Amino acid sequence: MSVPDVVPILHEPGYRTDTIGRCRGGQFFASVCYAVPEGSPDLDGGAWYAVLHRFDAGGRHLGSRIEAAPEEFDTGAGKAAEELLREWLDMLPEREFGDIAVAPFAVLVDGCRFGLVVERHGEDATEDDWAELYPDGLGFHAPWDGEYDT
Repeated sequence: MSVPDVVPILHEPGYRTDTIGRCRGGQFFASVCYAVPEGSPDLDGGAWYAVLHRFDAGGRHLGSRIEAAPEEFDTGAGKAAEELLREWLDMLPEREFGDIAVAPFAVLVDGCRFGLVVERHGEDATEDDWAELYPDGLGFHAPWDGEYDT
């Protein structure tokens, strides 16, 4: 089954999709994640990022705010990214956490891919059958019910 035009993503409180939902003007997907530049063999060569993707009500990507944490990895960069993301979320008007449905998109920041990227995963697949959220590592697939694999 091919990837739909908009991919449902279930809100899962306390887990990987805890900070997704709707606000005035559309939908959002927010996260803190560790990203490494594409093609880099050094997994320690990345950074922690605060990520806020914005979408219109129909799921089209409007833009992304992505910033590397201002501290070194071993001195609390993950915590710094979480604090930054909390500030951004607090600024979203009429924010409500909940399920969303968004179209595939991709952006590059610091050589790192961020977005919901359509892929072909099945061994015998004849069409794109997967949507992977980068760099979070969440994979969406048929029956396209909003659940994901990690």
